[in-house]
Amino acid sequence: MHIQQLPPQLVNQIAAGEVVERPASVVKELIENSLDAGANRIEIDVEQGGVKLMRVRDNGVGVVEDELALALSRHATSKVSSLEDLEAIQSMGFRGEALPSISSVSRLKMTSRNQESDSAWEVSGDGSETEMTPRPAAHPQGTTVEVRDLFFNTPARRKFLRAEKTEFGHIETLVRRLALARFDVGFSLQHNRRQILSLPPCTQQIDRERRIADLLGAVFLENALFVEHEAVGLKLFGWVARPTFSRSQADMQFFYVNQRMVRDRLVTHAVRQAYQDVLYHGRHPAYLLFLELDPRKVDVNVHPTKHEVRFRDGRLVHDFLFRGLHSALAETRPQTADESDMAAPSGGAFTGSLDASGSGSLQSSEPIEGTSPGVQHTMNWRVAERPSSYRAAFQVQKPSAAPLPQSEDETLPPLGYALGQLQGIYVLAQNQDGLVLVDMHAAHERITYERFKQTYNDVGITRQPLLVPVTVRVSSREADLAENQSSILESVGLEVSRLGADALAVRAIPAILQGADAERLLRDVLSDLAEFGESSRIKEEIDKVLATMACHGSVRANRRLTLDEMNALLRDMERTERADQCNHGRPTWVQLSMTELDKLFLRGR
Repeated sequence: MHIQQLPPQLVNQIAAGEVVERPASVVKELIENSLDAGANRIEIDVEQGGVKLMRVRDNGVGVVEDELALALSRHATSKVSSLEDLEAIQSMGFRGEALPSISSVSRLKMTSRNQESDSAWEVSGDGSETEMTPRPAAHPQGTTVEVRDLFFNTPARRKFLRAEKTEFGHIETLVRRLALARFDVGFSLQHNRRQILSLPPCTQQIDRERRIADLLGAVFLENALFVEHEAVGLKLFGWVARPTFSRSQADMQFFYVNQRMVRDRLVTHAVRQAYQDVLYHGRHPAYLLFLELDPRKVDVNVHPTKHEVRFRDGRLVHDFLFRGLHSALAETRPQTADESDMAAPSGGAFTGSLDASGSGSLQSSEPIEGTSPGVQHTMNWRVAERPSSYRAAFQVQKPSAAPLPQSEDETLPPLGYALGQLQGIYVLAQNQDGLVLVDMHAAHERITYERFKQTYNDVGITRQPLLVPVTVRVSSREADLAENQSSILESVGLEVSRLGADALAVRAIPAILQGADAERLLRDVLSDLAEFGESSRIKEEIDKVLATMACHGSVRANRRLTLDEMNALLRDMERTERADQCNHGRPTWVQLSMTELDKLFLRGR
């Protein structure tokens, strides 16, 4: 075999194998070029799922005549010119391979008018090596790229394309994702001359929310919390769905880094950790989040399709994302409208407090198993004082009539006041909006669990020495990692020593995890340290134990509560973080408004 220079056409077609996977890949590259050109209106026309035609038209700055043919040659770009530019990329595209790769496997025509030119020009390419000469054309300011007959000259690749409906589905999904990233740009999408999407530019927050409702559904927006968190040179903002709005698959997860949509394991891990205590087993969270940081601190040049990124300080980013989302999700508890307004947009804890005076407390002070004797958990139910003019309307044990609030100005707490129990399972309460139903076991389980966690966090992790150290065979790389990260292992309650080049000894584990599989704990922690620079495995295991203890320590079904105890439970729910769902992700309470109740009884018809 002899080394030989490949012809330009073959070089471009090889590059096309990385850039052009399917019609949606072409549309992605063309739209990103339009965004880099400063367009605020982009129109996409598609025929036969993109195989016959893909046309992207924008109103960006356009291309001058002398550079039009150059735009279709390899490694020609206006977006980077030096290594410094490559290390701080702010544009969507930068490789200079998209247009020549696309033109090598299709019939491409590019028409453009520069913002400083009086006339437009066009150039065509069909994968051949013929020289391309610009021709005069009629076109407003901006650029139109028309791609026809994709893979006409590479029939083997054309056979891998799916049905028209499937290919267009990928294009539509792509356009929706880009439209969620750039609210300032208007998007129009047509398929076979039928309008599919028409999204005007968004200038106000209400316009952005309207676009989100159009693309993700109004139900997502109704169940979403707006998050805004900024620290250490990083800014996170966007919408995260409440845990009760979870999905059976990860199909509603949108994460953007400097407006570029990415799929990143570090990001996914941080989000999953934030939802750990509140998501039902096997369910996936929904979110639309944007991370902004210095372009020099993230490398987007690690994958040909630019779907993956690499953070310069991954551990810092992971911790920032987790803390911001964890704080926001902690506020999923009953709140009044005034409290919601006072809460910080970042989801920070509300600084106000409710009146906790009153009588009728139910207390339990028992040491938490596995902690030092001084550590106790307390289940204090203290009843908030009710307005003097309002008493519970009835209680199951002893029905009695009582007047309602005397004036419309009299405000009830978020969950109102108890009316009674239903079948020994649900607490019925009346609040400002109507009827509240509370699953008393689920609600008390969350309250108890949060108190256990707080108590344990205040005291710290107590280590329990193992009677017989556990020897764990590992790779030399894992042994080095354990030795270098010994301080982290100690901080999570693991005492580990090195026995040799490829062996470790676990000499102590957290006391509360007495009886746990020490080898599995160590292997899981080392795996996380290697992947993410930190580990939450020990905390997760401790939380599982505390959750089990909370479940067994909570009120059971068919236990009859007095009205004072029911009201104490409601007040505790209003003070407890994540009180909207139990430890397993199920809702703890639901609201039936007067309007909904009227509909049930056909009132007003």
